[in-house]
Amino acid sequence: MVKKDNFKTDKMEQVRDAVNVCTMCGFCKSVCPSFKAIGWDSALARGRVILSYGLLNGDIPADDSVIENIYTCTTCMDCERRCPSKVKIVDIVELCRSDLVKNGHILPKHKAIADNVIKFGNPFGEKEKVVDTLGKKPKKAKIGYFSGCTAAYRNKATSKAALSILDKLKADYTVVDETCCGSVLQRIGWSNDDVVEMMKKNVDSIAKLGVETLVLSCAGCYRMFKEEYPKYVKVPFKVQHMTEFLATQDLKLKPRKGTATYHDPCHLGRHAHVYEEPRKVIKMIPELTFKEMEFNKSTSHCCGGGGGVRSAFPEHSKTIAETRIDEASFADTIITTCPFCVNNLTMGADGKNIKIVDLTELVDELL
Repeated sequence: MVKKDNFKTDKMEQVRDAVNVCTMCGFCKSVCPSFKAIGWDSALARGRVILSYGLLNGDIPADDSVIENIYTCTTCMDCERRCPSKVKIVDIVELCRSDLVKNGHILPKHKAIADNVIKFGNPFGEKEKVVDTLGKKPKKAKIGYFSGCTAAYRNKATSKAALSILDKLKADYTVVDETCCGSVLQRIGWSNDDVVEMMKKNVDSIAKLGVETLVLSCAGCYRMFKEEYPKYVKVPFKVQHMTEFLATQDLKLKPRKGTATYHDPCHLGRHAHVYEEPRKVIKMIPELTFKEMEFNKSTSHCCGGGGGVRSAFPEHSKTIAETRIDEASFADTIITTCPFCVNNLTMGADGKNIKIVDLTELVDELL
């Protein structure tokens, strides 16, 4: 069979069996954030399985509608939690994206981001190095701090708060000469060779400082170091999200009145299974009333900011965020632990009287 538009598959051959396992039951329909925003079956897990299978077998062309539906997935993984057949949907989507990119099908916004990462080491095209934005120089230390691109260049209050906390705790720490962790490239399907080069560069830079524990602000970066890096490179140090580190500290925090809830970032929660540590830290805040949203921990709904959706389809991303904001209507503050979630939930909360804050910033304010 001659494939439509000569689409060549490489990565997707790895998921042929997984694609055939999907029973089209539709359980994913009840949890898929992009389906809630878009309303078409093509924009949920079972629809993307069909589209991937069509591309794999050459039954459909890689036209604009197919590309859009493959790229409106936030890779939140909630469909995998709900799937009775245990289909690895995120793997299918990301391998499909990899073949799309290899065949020259990449969204303009994603191409610009990828070009920036390759040229500048960050998705924003910033020429200044991360260590320079943090205002510190790398040195030998037991704890290394990895801010991630977003906390270094856009959500600077988060990286500033992290460094402030480490100073207040008199920790033996250092910043590291970091480059992009590679998450954004993996999510959009860019060449894994480039991603592995970034992994090697980061690990070498961190290891030469004698770092024993790497502490990270970003859930996406954390997931990369914790779950993805070990598949390709040796990671000779312990990896902790900032909330895991804080949960081990004897924090003396000032009281804060009000009602707060916690939003689990998908990469920290469902992908990396970190649920209790952020809640343990929040419970250290005197006088704060904490209440869970109906969907929390493993059932937490996605904010809509992941998988490259926010950059390529901001309108869908905002719609998803608005639904999550509505679920927290009882609270005056939503606490989360990822700069992507902070930014997207803030966009979704536009015009509503609710504060979105990173837990690191809140701890620094109260410490």
